Amino acid sequence: MTDLTAASRQRNKRDLIIAAASGLIYDQGIRGMTLGEVAALVGLSTTSVTYYFKRKDQLAEACFDDTLERFRALVTGAGRHGGGPRARVAALVDGFFATYHAIRRGVEPAVARISDMRAMEEPQRERLLNQYHDSYRTVRDLFGDNSQQATRWANTARTHVLLESLFWVQAWLPLHMPEEYDRVRHRLLDLFAQGLAPEGGGWSPSILSLPALEEDGSKRDFLAAATRLINARGYRGASVDRIVAELNVTKGSFYHHLDAKDDLVYACFQRSFAVVKQAQDMAIALPRVSQRDRLAAAVATLLDLQFDSRRAPLLRSVALQALPNDLRDEVIKQSNRLARRFAGMVIDGIIEGSIRTVDPLVASQTIMAMVNAAYELAPWAAKQPPGQAVTTYAATLFDGLFGRG
Repeated sequence: MTDLTAASRQRNKRDLIIAAASGLIYDQGIRGMTLGEVAALVGLSTTSVTYYFKRKDQLAEACFDDTLERFRALVTGAGRHGGGPRARVAALVDGFFATYHAIRRGVEPAVARISDMRAMEEPQRERLLNQYHDSYRTVRDLFGDNSQQATRWANTARTHVLLESLFWVQAWLPLHMPEEYDRVRHRLLDLFAQGLAPEGGGWSPSILSLPALEEDGSKRDFLAAATRLINARGYRGASVDRIVAELNVTKGSFYHHLDAKDDLVYACFQRSFAVVKQAQDMAIALPRVSQRDRLAAAVATLLDLQFDSRRAPLLRSVALQALPNDLRDEVIKQSNRLARRFAGMVIDGIIEGSIRTVDPLVASQTIMAMVNAAYELAPWAAKQPPGQAVTTYAATLFDGLFGRG
């Protein structure tokens, strides 16, 4: 009995350590999680924490294992739900919201950001990503048969938009009071089920030609290389050494353009936001088209950029955790301003009648999530005829996740 009690106490301490570290990873990324800070949060000495996890990477790996296990449980539960794809997807959305609400109330521990797994070193990185991809394919199966290529392409897009939107919900849901969570969940489910376009409306995207931003050519190359590396490897994985190696330049050349790596991440965000605003500006200025077509043009133009491996993509929002608090707050403000601009386009379309009556704040955050995450599906897009990937991916938003027969 004594041994069992001791083992139980050890498990409880280990769980507390993982919960505290997961919260730090969510807020600050792996870079911001230290064994000392974790120890302080759980009321232990750093030596006591190292009894369970000798190195920071071991603790981070345990956090991701915990997060993936909880994610897998939600996916498995949704898969058992009867009633077809709509009911199964609704069950998954319900599970995510219940988890976020429980975390907000302190009933459940925080979860780490799954996207931060890219910053892990091998072989842990590959193992964790393989586990995530297994669950990803299980979610794709919630939409039905994937034996035909065209259906599999469509369901891959639906799965990506669904999951990225749900992961992003945790970032903006705290803007609402806990009493509003159920209403927000209903509005998101409605958007997933019916899309933005009214019945019979469809959507006709025009891909606009974005002019090059006015910036120094060498600095532009640095920002493009850094953005690709951070998107693929996370902040920690995109070292200065890797960036200069990709560009075949010296570190001195790097520091000629940027004083520090934090400056680089901030500059990448500024460039990405400038591109999004540029697409919005050009779409809003389109003459003699509906508000829905203006919104579709902005979204399609940004997706086309994200799917084109020859062009510099937008920086993933997960890089926020790499920034100091003051810069992070400024970046979040800028991101929310761009989201509100999308919300304004949605509101104008609702008034006009070209967009279905939806919650514009929920819709705008979903747009930001899907556009920001689309870069990950560039290999998927490359397998399809020109333009088809943009149409397939964006249709998940305009026609809903389940399409229109």
